[in-house]
Amino acid sequence: MNTRNGLWILLTALIMGACMQSNPHFQEDARNPEYIHRPMKQLSDVIVHDIFSPPVASRIYAYASIAAYEAALPGFSDYRSLAGQLNGLPPAPAPETGKTYCFPLAGIHAFLKVGKALTFSEDKMEAYQQELYATLDTLRVPGDVWDRSLAYGEEVAAHILAWADGDMYKQTRTYPKFSISDDPARWQPTPPDYMDGIEPHWNKIRTMVLDSAQQFTPPPPTAFNLNEESQFMKETMEVYEALQVGDQAERQERTAIAKFWDCNPYVSHHTGHVMFATKKITPGGHWIGITQIACRKAGADFMKTLEAYTLTSIALFDGFISCWDEKYRSNLIRPETVINRYIDENWAPTLQTPPFPEYTSGHSVISRAAAVALTSVLGDNFSFLDTTEEEYGLPAREFSSFLNASNEAAVSRLYGGIHYRPAIEYGVAQGEKVGEFVVKNLQLRQQLSTN
Repeated sequence: MNTRNGLWILLTALIMGACMQSNPHFQEDARNPEYIHRPMKQLSDVIVHDIFSPPVASRIYAYASIAAYEAALPGFSDYRSLAGQLNGLPPAPAPETGKTYCFPLAGIHAFLKVGKALTFSEDKMEAYQQELYATLDTLRVPGDVWDRSLAYGEEVAAHILAWADGDMYKQTRTYPKFSISDDPARWQPTPPDYMDGIEPHWNKIRTMVLDSAQQFTPPPPTAFNLNEESQFMKETMEVYEALQVGDQAERQERTAIAKFWDCNPYVSHHTGHVMFATKKITPGGHWIGITQIACRKAGADFMKTLEAYTLTSIALFDGFISCWDEKYRSNLIRPETVINRYIDENWAPTLQTPPFPEYTSGHSVISRAAAVALTSVLGDNFSFLDTTEEEYGLPAREFSSFLNASNEAAVSRLYGGIHYRPAIEYGVAQGEKVGEFVVKNLQLRQQLSTN
């Protein structure tokens, strides 16, 4: 090879290398909403693996989503910060002026950092981050922009985690267990594991938008009364007979609805001396899954997808606080306990009774709150096929709207044998108030000028 040809080959290689390192469209390419859908699914998988309770899972979703939203925000002028809108949230650090950032990348990084900090399986989140960043590397973001964007995501993540640190979560980890009462009207641990009441102090967690945990206190539940003609016993018998009335097709449909919306993160199975457990998505995780399905169907862009996740997760978070406040105030006995003691000692509900008091129904409250939030982002009468439970062996179900899905989620608790009807109906009303208050008091989009 002569010198001229050698220099030509070297020059060509350098030019090609420079071309490979640059991508003039990296900002646009980084706005692919799949880059937030995929990390959210990974977070759900880790939450399932780590067996977080439904209230705690809602906390993880909310802080991770808010971190992503706030870190991506400077790149989207038609959105506004949640600082000053969420209780106690100060403004996030500002990016350096005059510097180029890839803000979707900053948002993704902030999401992963907060998700990793709030879960147990940090190794799973770290391994996923490496895998995702190998994919993002194909966008050929300039090295200085990449580093600056990740650094900004780190700053915002630290900011959100510092805010989260003040929400009373750590303090409630040391509070005493719930004391069981001898009052026959009050909640007792249920089979098969007779677990202690989960998160009895959740009403002390700082709300995000609600004024307090007590803001939307529902009417009291039906008074405990064992008289056969009492309203309480009528409601109990409705639970007892829920899967006994109607023809076979109706009973099968009710059973399918109950199982589809089970969303119990830890179901134990006992066979002789052998016990094993199955892990599933939480109720909030199911609605995060619905958010993903709906955003994909709507073709929502990166920031609208983040808007949907953020608003929905905040509604879930405040919904759980509102619901748990009532659960441990009314402290009502579960149908399974009443039926086994006074009606049929061999009866078992279709679903395993969760370990906390009955009133109001958590699924009813948080499903309605999430449905209201999603409706505000993607519109009413938004039909979708809910495939969230397919990975747990359950067939997809079709819904004409988010509110339609929330109605089915609520009544599933009656069919499952774990709630009386008032917990469902008042729970839906409670969740609607929470959702409407969140939507009314959070302004994620910039107001258009009327001048």
